[in-house]
Amino acid sequence: MANDKSKSSSPAAEQSPPRDADSPEEALLEAGDDDSALGVTDDELSTASLRSSIYEYHMINGRGYHKDEKYWLPSDQNESERLDLQNHQLLLTFGGKRYFSPNADTAKRVLDVGTGTGIWAVEFADEHPHAEVFGIDIAPIQPDFVPPNCTFEIDDAEKEWTWTKPFDYIFVRLMVGSIADWDKLIRQCYENLEPGGWVEVIDPVFPAKSEDGTLKPDSPLHRWDELTAKGALALGRPFDEGVNHEKRLKEAGFVNVTRKAFKWPTNTWPKDPKFKEIGLWTLANIERNLETISSFLLRQGLGMSQEEILVFIAEVRAEMRNLKVHAYWEVFVVTGQKPEEQAQE
Repeated sequence: MANDKSKSSSPAAEQSPPRDADSPEEALLEAGDDDSALGVTDDELSTASLRSSIYEYHMINGRGYHKDEKYWLPSDQNESERLDLQNHQLLLTFGGKRYFSPNADTAKRVLDVGTGTGIWAVEFADEHPHAEVFGIDIAPIQPDFVPPNCTFEIDDAEKEWTWTKPFDYIFVRLMVGSIADWDKLIRQCYENLEPGGWVEVIDPVFPAKSEDGTLKPDSPLHRWDELTAKGALALGRPFDEGVNHEKRLKEAGFVNVTRKAFKWPTNTWPKDPKFKEIGLWTLANIERNLETISSFLLRQGLGMSQEEILVFIAEVRAEMRNLKVHAYWEVFVVTGQKPEEQAQE
């Protein structure tokens, strides 16, 4: 594996105790009174044999990317650190919860699709020593030292799965923009679950919105959401599929499908201390890769020049830091169960 990393390099992993998750679908975000910019300155796998190209990278603007461009984010140390930061952001968002599937605590075989640095898989394996936890990703950025019940492999989730033994629980987190055929991915999740097993899919929903009209339709942030989505679509990997996951699970045959909605404020504008903290981490996460995301999707997907992109993202960054713009992205957590009666067929 590529890196020797500790289980979690999240920069503030100890600063916030777990909280119970709210019921955020009905909650409105109230803006705070501060208009200043102060504080606003990521069994051995039985899959098909690996291709050597999985380990090959090329450079764009000084960042390392996977050679076949399946993944539009870098595969380097900076991205590994951002992914661990993002993991902490999600823990804050979900009130300290790592998962929502009803069977997660009793699952014996667990698959983390698009595991990234492997931080979720490692932490889940630590907390569930009875479970076998497998993580797959096309980027070799997982740690070498992991719990004995945790295994990582470099593999492409978009290819046909060849597992010989089904799972109880499949976890898919923040994969929008990385998958060309979501129907196929969800179908493979269904086919590789035990009857009664659960899938959980977590993704943000674009574009950002505001409840008080402070985010204008022609604003830089709104245009950035729209243009990056167009760039990803042009590259064959839709960026705005999070809103479709609930429907997709039902169409694939899953039952007991539920959706929970959470919010990522763009900065520290909310009055509520919890959302203010989430907003700080959201800003840190997005800003860390704003230029990288834009350079790839807008240049590779839409043909914008690097000069145009740099001017544009300066406007986006300024709006993201503006406490008078009360914007947020929604994050959907969708869970579904493979029907139990399959066991009797």
